Amino acid sequence: MQRRTSLAVLAGLTGISLTSLSSALAAPLLQSLKPSTRMPVLFVGHGSPMNAIEDNNWRRSWQSLGVELLARAERPQLILCISAHWLTRGGWQLTGMAQPRTIHDFGGFPKALFDQQYPAPGAPDVARSLSKELRSPANSGTLGVDESEWGLDHGTWSTLKPMFPKADIPVVQLSMDYDRSPAEHYALGQQLQKLRDRGVLIVGSGNIVHNLRATRRGAGQQEAYDWASEFDTVVQDQIKKGQLGALADFQKLGQVARLSHPTHEHYLPLLYAAGAARATEMPRFFNTGFQSASISMRSVVWG
Repeated sequence: MQRRTSLAVLAGLTGISLTSLSSALAAPLLQSLKPSTRMPVLFVGHGSPMNAIEDNNWRRSWQSLGVELLARAERPQLILCISAHWLTRGGWQLTGMAQPRTIHDFGGFPKALFDQQYPAPGAPDVARSLSKELRSPANSGTLGVDESEWGLDHGTWSTLKPMFPKADIPVVQLSMDYDRSPAEHYALGQQLQKLRDRGVLIVGSGNIVHNLRATRRGAGQQEAYDWASEFDTVVQDQIKKGQLGALADFQKLGQVARLSHPTHEHYLPLLYAAGAARATEMPRFFNTGFQSASISMRSVVWG
């Protein structure tokens, strides 16, 4: 009785139904991946954490996309998410816990945002298997498995919760080794291609332009700095032309790139998604606007 009361309180705080929450906690863990029709690849511009709870165009697009994906012939067996907010050094890591915690890795926001939970199960057995199957582009070694420290950060749950509110699809996060070059991030993304044929939905979560130092409060969704618009357009054109490998050379754009990414952790998830896509796949863009003039919300679906 006490457990059910606690679940009811948690469900009320987080906006997840008690049935969905109980099902997510009780469902058996995914043991292995099975052959499937090819899953799509997503790059999602996540922007402000408040997009997770505000009724705005960005969130409504995520909700619509989730409905569309679940209406396909096969639903994902697993979501593998690469978020701008999990950076490691000296190697890549996969989350390997059965119930990854919801991480509120931000500050200065309303309590309603900190109350949010996304109790999607993990997939420890699959994570361990993938850690041996995938290889570090730096040294061809295996990837690490984090069984206790990380979880689902807001780059992951803020977008997945509107898409898949039942939280009943297992989620594994892949970290980004911030010591490595953009080309190596793209190379690891290419290794993810084969997982799409085994029921894995690949999701990169970051932003094509991300400069918090230059944000302009009150700017409209179609307002952006010239440098932000230029960088966003270059990336859009490369994706349209199937020049996905060229995305790793973004720093060659010089000052425009430096202004668009004073640090480039929000750009790197795009390289994983682009690597997992095929150059012949027709990309579909959505949320093609800006937040605060310096954060591109442009998002892409391949497949």
